[in-house]
Amino acid sequence: MTPADALGVVGVLLILIAYAGATSGRLDARRAPALLLNLAGALLILVSLYFDFNLSAVLMEGAWALVAIIGLVRLAIGAVQKAD
Repeated sequence: MTPADALGVVGVLLILIAYAGATSGRLDARRAPALLLNLAGALLILVSLYFDFNLSAVLMEGAWALVAIIGLVRLAIGAVQKAD
């Protein structure tokens, strides 16, 4: 297993942890911990795909990361609005 493959595997594990946590009720999919796990996982998979490119996988993981980023931005905006 190459280092790039190892990063991809860790990324997959992070996404699976977030998914299992959300489906079991241990994590709220709309809160920072789950969103950060998904973002980190998607980014690690994207790094691994840099070394072994696959367009459909890049599109999927890019979308996954974008959804997580949007969720985190919404949380940040909400936190700022509550502080005002």
